[in-house]
Amino acid sequence: MKIALSLCLLLTTLSLSAQFVAKMEIKEPIKGLCSEKDVYALFPMGDQKEAVCPVTEAEISRRLDSAVVFLKEHQDFKGKGMVSVIINCKGEVVKCEMDNKTNDPELDKQIVAVFAVLGKWKAGRIGKKEVDSVKLFSFEIKNGKINLN
Repeated sequence: MKIALSLCLLLTTLSLSAQFVAKMEIKEPIKGLCSEKDVYALFPMGDQKEAVCPVTEAEISRRLDSAVVFLKEHQDFKGKGMVSVIINCKGEVVKCEMDNKTNDPELDKQIVAVFAVLGKWKAGRIGKKEVDSVKLFSFEIKNGKINLN
């Protein structure tokens, strides 16, 4: 028992001191990136700071409710999805797309349109360096509403 506890403590200490950095694989050129080979999926730990959206999740939800006409016409539609937003080192959205689609192209298009115009972000950082990064938003649709997870 003491050995297992010591091993757990040692592994926890090692994991806290190690820096996990994940890079996104870019398959096609994206105009506006600061570095095409260094787009990070940042985690709010250590010296990593995720990109910060200029509006709150509550405001994003309000904008989705207002702008996504598809759900006003299809109240019984249910589904899940995920939007990826790529933000460059200057805080500009350079790409926005559906990662997990809802199975309706028009709905996907309307959702992406909202995320694409949220405004200027605070760029993600590793240490003191601002970097290109990706932010994911997952959501669920039910009762005519999009709920961010």
